[in-house]
Order: sequence, then structure tokens, then C-alpha cells
Amino acid sequence: MASINEWAFPSELRPTQDSVSFDLATALRSVVMLRADVPDDAFTAPTLGTQRAGNGIAIRVHGRLVILTIGYLITEAQSIWLTANDGQIVPGHVLGYDQATGFGLVQPLGALNLPMLERGSAASVRGGSRAIVVGHGGLEHSVNAQVIGKREFAGYWEYLLDEALFTAPPHPEWAGAALLDEDGLLIGVGSLLVQEAVSGEMFDANMFVPIDLLEPILEDMMTIGAPSRPPRPWLGMYTTEIKNHVVIAGMAANGPAQLAGLESGDVVIEVAGRPVSGVSELLRTIWSTGPAGTVIPMTVARAAGQSTIEVRSANRDDYLKKPLRH
Repeated sequence: MASINEWAFPSELRPTQDSVSFDLATALRSVVMLRADVPDDAFTAPTLGTQRAGNGIAIRVHGRLVILTIGYLITEAQSIWLTANDGQIVPGHVLGYDQATGFGLVQPLGALNLPMLERGSAASVRGGSRAIVVGHGGLEHSVNAQVIGKREFAGYWEYLLDEALFTAPPHPEWAGAALLDEDGLLIGVGSLLVQEAVSGEMFDANMFVPIDLLEPILEDMMTIGAPSRPPRPWLGMYTTEIKNHVVIAGMAANGPAQLAGLESGDVVIEVAGRPVSGVSELLRTIWSTGPAGTVIPMTVARAAGQSTIEVRSANRDDYLKKPLRH
């Protein structure tokens, strides 16, 4: 996970006012530093840590200032602090989190004198499009970037985006960073550092969640803390692809997969009687069987042969500590 340290991009990589058509200084002020403390016994503490740091983006929702971030920073947080570029510090409260997209919303519990970024759309963004990645700290933590890809992304932790944005050069504090288009509109929220390959050469890049995924769920996140759609079945397993096979690389402690008897190293052959050969196919098949709680037959191959294990899926949210109400 990204961490907040003292550093700066070289001046030749930073955006300049002369190179953009919008008020750059105002846009840079819209991104804050976000720190979250999570209890030691939280479900996500072993994988995401108990002290998390990244960025938050000031947006306007019904005329109100709300901080948009990447949700893993604030999952199970017992305290959140927001720091503006001018030194303002206020606590925050989790408004909502959506596991499917990865978006999180925070309400500042104090006055923050911040401009709010206008939301654009990633629909027309193509490979080669110019962009700016903005982190907390202003110009020194902002970089001219290029969209190098726009495609499906399957995460090993049961996460899937039909279309994610990939940019280079990478921002070292990517979590919750703002991706701006050439008009200064917000088109994505920073999620990951990934490795990309071009002509056989590997290099680092960032993955962003497109802002378009926020609008359909925004009202629910503001009012009830999560989208109102039925929760997807969650098995609590970490998977990878090896030579067109899906392999279970690990499992969440006391999660459905572990409790059902699946094991690390199992090769998943079928889900509910349907063959799977990739992580995205695996996830779509699991989610198509029904809502959380559905029993999902998993046929796996082991050294001793094939076996079919029935896994009673769960709602991942039931495993998480909930934010205190303010």
C-alpha cells in the first residue's frame, strides 16, 4: 500500500499552468492526505495493516463537500484524519464503501476550505490520452501522465472491473490519488501499483477506478452507506492464473472457502458445473450463481485427484467492523 513520505517529482515531470487550460493551483488544492487507524483485531488488519495512508479527493455532492477515496484505506477504520495542503487538519467519518467498485466516501467532521473537483467521464479516454495524477502535497506530488491502457482488471481478492484505467509514469502514493483529464475533470481514483509489459519490457504503472462507476451508486452510498443491490457471494479466497488454470493461492482466515475445506494449491476446474480457465471467468461464474449465501459447488484438482466441495458463500461486509455513527 502507498505511504506518505517526504519526496517530490522532478520539475520536468510536473504539470505547469502554461500546459493546461484550467486553474491548476485550484485543482491541486482539492486533494488531501488521508490517514486511517484500524483496530488490531479487524478482519482486514492482517492484509491491509492497521495504519493506512493515502489521498482523498474533495468532490461536491448535493452542494456538500465530501471526500472520495479508494475504499481499502478506510475499511474498518476507527479514526480518520484529513490534512489539506495548507495544513488544515480535521477528523473524518466513513460515509460509505462499495466493495464492487472499490470507492469509499468520507465526511469531514470540521470545516475544510477546499475547492471541489468536478467529475468528468472516462468513457472517451483512450490509450495515449494525456492526464495528470494529483496527490496530496500540491505540485511536488503531481505528475504528467499518459493513459497507456483501458481494459478489464481481475484482482486476486475477488475483485473485477470490466474496464480500468492504467497510467504511466507511476505515482508512488497512488492510493486515492486523483486522475484528471486535459480539462481538469476527475476521471479516476488511484487504486494500485501494477506491472505492465510493452514489447517484452516490464515497467511500473498505476491502475485507476473510472469515475463513471461512482454515479450509479453515489446516492445509496450517501444515504445508506453502500449500494442497495444484493451483495455478491464471497468465498474468501485469493486466486491466480497459471497456464490457463485458476489456482487458489491463499484464503481468508475462517472465510467460507477455508471452512468448506478448500486448500491453497487447489486448481479450480469447475464452478457450479461450468469450466473456468481464468480469474475473471471464475468470478463472473461465482457471482452468477445467486446472492451472498448461495451454496457454490467447486470442483478442484489436487494431487489425490479431483473432488467437488460445496462452499456456502457469504457477504464479505458481515466480516467487517462497522464505523461508529456520528
